[in-house]
Amino acid sequence: MEPVTQVIGKGVPLKRSDVDTDQIIPAVWLKRVERTGFGNGLFSAWREDPDFVLNRPEYRQGSILLAGPNFGCGSSREHAVWALEESGFYAVISSSFADIFRANALKNGLLPVQIPEETVQAITALVEKDPSTQITIDVEKRMVSVASAGIETSFPLDDFARYRLMNGLDDIGLTMQRQDEIGGYEQNRPSWSPAINDR
Repeated sequence: MEPVTQVIGKGVPLKRSDVDTDQIIPAVWLKRVERTGFGNGLFSAWREDPDFVLNRPEYRQGSILLAGPNFGCGSSREHAVWALEESGFYAVISSSFADIFRANALKNGLLPVQIPEETVQAITALVEKDPSTQITIDVEKRMVSVASAGIETSFPLDDFARYRLMNGLDDIGLTMQRQDEIGGYEQNRPSWSPAINDR
């Protein structure tokens, strides 16, 4: 996982509430065993509509999704996060997230940025008027800003999640920080204890 300290980019206004994980990445796409190849499935049912926001050329360079409340509800699937990341998104801004989606996002380096609904709507309106509007998300300061409109607001991010993001640590990365201790244990563990491979 790459370190995430700041995201600066254009917004994509997805003006829909209660977007569930099956809408983000439909179940038909979950047959893959790799962590790649999910980008084409992102909102695939909705993308059949030529007027869907992701099909519009003015938003194709967007890297921050502006969503309605309760984004990522439904079943737990990391594939939803993988699909968003593979499609070029580094953050999702919403007034609320499903807890499981939020956890999956943070563990994979996708920023779930929760700010008041009126601020989400204000930024969305700016992006609809001018798709080149630049949004800045500062992980260290826990702040979202749109300098051109004088918007600046904080968002909640616990210290541990912030540490993981800024240091690019997923679950494996966290474990590998204890590599010396793990190696020392393996050197001294009794030969009769269970093992995965022959020693």
